[in-house]
Amino acid sequence: MPPVRSAPERRELLKAVFEEAQGCVACQLHQSRTRVVFGAGNADADLMFVGEAPGANEDRLGLPFVGQAGKLLDKLLAEIGLDRQDVFICNTIKCRPPDNRDPHPHEIEACRPYLFRQIELIEPTVICTLGNFSTKLLRGDTTGISRLHGQAEVRVIGPRAVRLYPLYHPAAALYTPSTLETLRADFGRIPELLAQGAPPQPEPVAPVPEPEPDPIPEPERDPEPRPGAVLDGAGRDAGSVRAVEQLGLF
Repeated sequence: MPPVRSAPERRELLKAVFEEAQGCVACQLHQSRTRVVFGAGNADADLMFVGEAPGANEDRLGLPFVGQAGKLLDKLLAEIGLDRQDVFICNTIKCRPPDNRDPHPHEIEACRPYLFRQIELIEPTVICTLGNFSTKLLRGDTTGISRLHGQAEVRVIGPRAVRLYPLYHPAAALYTPSTLETLRADFGRIPELLAQGAPPQPEPVAPVPEPEPDPIPEPERDPEPRPGAVLDGAGRDAGSVRAVEQLGLF
């Protein structure tokens, strides 16, 4: 079961993750980024959106989904009675790939700890994955978004169980009316998923007990001196002491 933390504690920990991400050099994307796009919104949100990667506008402003896809996301949120202040929005990776190319697997892997920490500390009830990259990452599966969109399932991500809800990326719906209508219909189910509340959380994993240390053996008593032996200042057999010293045991 995830640790119980107060909202202020979680926010402070999230700030620490943010500060760590600002200086991240875990992959080559740090060489070309303008800003790290960590994410934005309500740090106590029940609803979280995870997209793909920052674009040019996001890289310039340091905020996620501020271009045309972001405007469509805002519109879809408004249609179900929500806005950005009610949710948390971030991406699978936090730095813009050059020329808006697809993220490479090693870049996704380098950024994965930041995303998983965000999920752990925000404690969302529902996570909407937007497009293939975030869906495949959080499901741990290669099934594409066209087969999964609009199908909610309970998944354990890190220490938390969440309702994972794959959706088409808003960018895919900008110029395709049929995709937009599908995305709008899938969005319409989000209030129902939120109303279901958080799924049951995993049972806590019992810590593995540390092995008991081996008992320290009692020091051996010096043997009785041999008859006629020469004794040292401590009353020990001087010949026996020299033999132990030569073996490197003293």
